[in-house]
Amino acid sequence: MFETFDHTADIGLRVTAATLEELFAEAARGLTSLLIENIADVRPTLTETIQLAGTEIDYLLFDWLNELLFRFETGKLLCCEFNVRLSDQGLEATIRGEPSDPARHRLAHEVKAITYHGLSVQHTKSVWQTELILDI
Repeated sequence: MFETFDHTADIGLRVTAATLEELFAEAARGLTSLLIENIADVRPTLTETIQLAGTEIDYLLFDWLNELLFRFETGKLLCCEFNVRLSDQGLEATIRGEPSDPARHRLAHEVKAITYHGLSVQHTKSVWQTELILDI
């Protein structure tokens, strides 16, 4: 589950999930939902792999979302499926999606950057939670 919240001149993203891998996948869905209004219309026609090194979970989440934003900005790739695997060395993920199609995808926000401001990843009771701020 993800939700957004208002933040001065920016937008916040709050994510809750049962596992850490699901948290990363839900955060990616949340980012995509900020880029376009109709995430359900994204088709999984292309498959790509992402590998990121890192051991600190909050910074790894930052790098993960930054990589997805980079792929959108440079190749207009919108993703709808995220299979994330975390290890002691970092992250490996398979992402599926398609290039943005102005005839089918309604752009929502121009996300300029993922920020470190307010970034936190926490495990409480039986769920993982994160909050982060995106510069729009």
